[in-house]
Amino acid sequence: MSSPRTAEVERKTKETDIRLVLNIDGKGKSKIEIGVGFFEHMLAALAKHGRMDIELTCKGDLHIDEHHTVEDVGIVLGLALGKALGDRAGTNRFGEAFAPLDEALSRVVVDLSGRGFLVFRGDLGREKVGDLSTELVEDFWRAVATKAGITMHMEIFYGINAHHKVESLFKAAARAIHTATRIVPGVDGVPSTKEVL
Repeated sequence: MSSPRTAEVERKTKETDIRLVLNIDGKGKSKIEIGVGFFEHMLAALAKHGRMDIELTCKGDLHIDEHHTVEDVGIVLGLALGKALGDRAGTNRFGEAFAPLDEALSRVVVDLSGRGFLVFRGDLGREKVGDLSTELVEDFWRAVATKAGITMHMEIFYGINAHHKVESLFKAAARAIHTATRIVPGVDGVPSTKEVL
């Protein structure tokens, strides 16, 4: 691989103004300013455990609630992932990871299929973790999967603490995405019998 796979995406609507710089061949560094503390923590974990560099700013209509901010960040992250992956030639394509956090355990399986699809299973058990509505966790990942063209199966098997359950899910997603996006030495072309993803 001659150079890092990077993307820069800007998206501005009446609800959010977002700028994201992504390097999927990074070192896990992040600089994130969103205004939703727990969500920032989860994105930092995604960067760290996915070994991708994320520089992200979002000015959203948080005076209403965090919904537009979280979903739109998912849209932009998905667009950036898709752009950085290009035609996906030489990638592993598939990735799977389990991640525990104390009593909680999650699994994420991904396919860089070009077809955005999300299956999400898991009971988060309460309405909010910090300043993040837990129902937005699924919305965020659906936006990422759809815009990146990634099939994602996400499952929280069990847990008691909602913080632990969400964080184990983000860490599992980070590891699965990292595995799927790696370039396989000696493999040429797109990993599909259709020869296109």
